[in-house]
Amino acid sequence: MKAFTKGLILSLLVSTGLLTAGTHNVQILTAPNADGKITTKTIETAFEKAGFFINDNRDMLPPFIKNFKTVDYDVYNLFTIFKKDSVLALAKNYPSVGLFSPMSMSIYTKKGTKTISVSSLSVSAMAEIMGIPADNADLVAYGKLVQDTLTAALPNAKVETVAYEMKKPTGDLVSKAVLTMEEGADWEEVKDDFQMAFEGELPGNDFIMAGFNDLNYDFEEAKFEGYTFYDVYSICNISVIYIVSQKHPEAGAFAPCSLYMYNKKDTNTIEMGFPSVYNWISSLAIEDKESIDILMSAQTKMEAILKNLTSK
Repeated sequence: MKAFTKGLILSLLVSTGLLTAGTHNVQILTAPNADGKITTKTIETAFEKAGFFINDNRDMLPPFIKNFKTVDYDVYNLFTIFKKDSVLALAKNYPSVGLFSPMSMSIYTKKGTKTISVSSLSVSAMAEIMGIPADNADLVAYGKLVQDTLTAALPNAKVETVAYEMKKPTGDLVSKAVLTMEEGADWEEVKDDFQMAFEGELPGNDFIMAGFNDLNYDFEEAKFEGYTFYDVYSICNISVIYIVSQKHPEAGAFAPCSLYMYNKKDTNTIEMGFPSVYNWISSLAIEDKESIDILMSAQTKMEAILKNLTSK
């Protein structure tokens, strides 16, 4: 890439708030909402109009109240989205795009306030986690569209300043696993058996399957046939998001967690990966023991599930 073009892209990232030196990985946009006209539905509609696929827009207050009795929010939704053509463009060269397909956001209003906030990951943060250059033109365009849509959905919004500084991650940003198929094995049978076993492990380990996307269906519709399959699970742990959101409502930028599983054509492996909780801890500068304990417990459980199933 020519120096001028690279400089132009980096300038665009800075001007849109997607990349600035020393910024936080999680951006919070907060808009005045005394009249209540901005809702989780109007935000969803803005993304639909911009061409995004809405994976889920889940009201978390009922499960919070059911499991924990008290809530500190009048609104708390986990919002998951992706744009099919943008994901396809990236998937051709970067299989890790499933880590944020869908990407997650939290939409919330704290009790006693007349505002509404949306948290999302910066492009630079997603790029680092996925291992994609931050100046990749497809990723930059994708990030700009997200930012423009949020700006349209949240009139007069401002970027919220947080009191904490990010910490250095103490573990890998992505947790990975690989299942090697025997020579001559039917990949569809292996996939179905593995996914049935995987899904069966979730409830007993306090996980909920909050969504499922067959990305390869869209890839094949667009005449791209680089994979035999590419599936993404949206995985949620109610206790994790409830406990962490008490101090960090913006944690919804990481929840639900996207866990990809794919097989590239002409290979005999099923590749898996999900963003680790070290992203939460470092990006949000989490220090309280309760939050760290529940996050690390979830990390250990998911690692154990994948290790057990891929070592059989």
